[in-house]
Amino acid sequence: MYLSLNESLSQALDKPLTKALSNMLGNTLKLSVTALAVCASLVLSSPLSASEVASDVEFEASGNLAIEQRYFFKDALYSEQLSHSQTSFSVEPELYWQWNDGSDSLVFTPFYRVDSHDDQRTHGDIRELAYIHASDDWELRVGIRKEFWGVTEFQHLVDVINQTDGVEDFDGEDKLGQQMVNLSLVNDWGIVDVFLLPGFRERTYAGEEGRLRGPLVVDEDNVSYESSAGQQHLDFALRWAHSVGDFDLGAYWFHGTNREAYLSPSPQAPSSSLVQYYSQMDQLGVDVQATLGDWLWKFESIYRSTSLEDFWATQAGFEYSFIGVFDSNLDLGLLMEHSWDSRGEVALGAQGSLMQNDLFFGARLAFNDMQSSEVLMGFGSDLDHDAFSFLIEASRRFGDNFIASFDVRLLQSNESNDLLYTLSSDDHAQLSLAWYF
Repeated sequence: MYLSLNESLSQALDKPLTKALSNMLGNTLKLSVTALAVCASLVLSSPLSASEVASDVEFEASGNLAIEQRYFFKDALYSEQLSHSQTSFSVEPELYWQWNDGSDSLVFTPFYRVDSHDDQRTHGDIRELAYIHASDDWELRVGIRKEFWGVTEFQHLVDVINQTDGVEDFDGEDKLGQQMVNLSLVNDWGIVDVFLLPGFRERTYAGEEGRLRGPLVVDEDNVSYESSAGQQHLDFALRWAHSVGDFDLGAYWFHGTNREAYLSPSPQAPSSSLVQYYSQMDQLGVDVQATLGDWLWKFESIYRSTSLEDFWATQAGFEYSFIGVFDSNLDLGLLMEHSWDSRGEVALGAQGSLMQNDLFFGARLAFNDMQSSEVLMGFGSDLDHDAFSFLIEASRRFGDNFIASFDVRLLQSNESNDLLYTLSSDDHAQLSLAWYF
């Protein structure tokens, strides 16, 4: 039986801040102060007087409050997990300042979620706290930020800068804020981004009572690193991006701590848990998107080298759009993508891929109405196992400030040695209502 809404909120608010939030604040405080110091020094060095600077500053406050309800169609596969229903609340405000005619800006976006069952999912993060200075042919960004790379729909192989916030959802779309110093140089032959990444974020995982996890719980306190610097290793990335005619091109090199942990059974009690090991890695990635009439061709590929393994992976496909279906305002996009990973699918606890040889079909329907209504449907089939996945993601705005989202995820596998089998009882529907202010 799940907790009532009032009991869930009361118990969550009585807890101290989670260990994840405490660690994050400790690791990011120095860089945040540095970002603010850089901001202040640039303002003070400006030829404008203090009163002129003050009058030039523009401030905006926005964000969202959301309630989310999940319902799992089947009983939990593991006895410790919640039964069918899971409720959570989240808040994500955004504070934004700009001055110097928009050349300088500061953004602060904290995030916090309270979950009715999973202690690990009750967590907070600073998604962004960054100073940005923009010039004619260069831009400097200092602080905590989110940086997204990728063009494909069903998997983002090349997206490597930010760590995955695994307790938000299992699809890898949600990311933790990353400390960084980023210099972006604009040239006729492309945009070059240099990233210095001081400080590593460990991936978040569902707790013992959480759904959407395997049979062994990941121990958040038992973490080791290949680098003697641990979480303080200074990572580095270099990326080039350019548009040539109908083609958008990107390529990068990343050197630093692997964002994916190697998981292995704990040698100590409790033996039902997994310990994390983060290796060092070099990763090369490319992404290409071609817009050819109504066709949108997409390709991503990476090569990763660590002391434990080297592998290739690709994600490739297309989207074809029908504009004004049946002389209406509806736009219909048909998608197909294929995933391949040279590691194949390995035993639970090691590093492998759920998408080692998978084919995806999908359809995106945009209503082009005043409510910005959209529906995305997708079907994935594992070509090596008797397994499939199905998803529906729908959203619609109500009034000026409310957005309702409805998601359905179905996961099926009949082979116990398939990684998807561990989630085969976690079919669920999710309804969320967010108020944007």
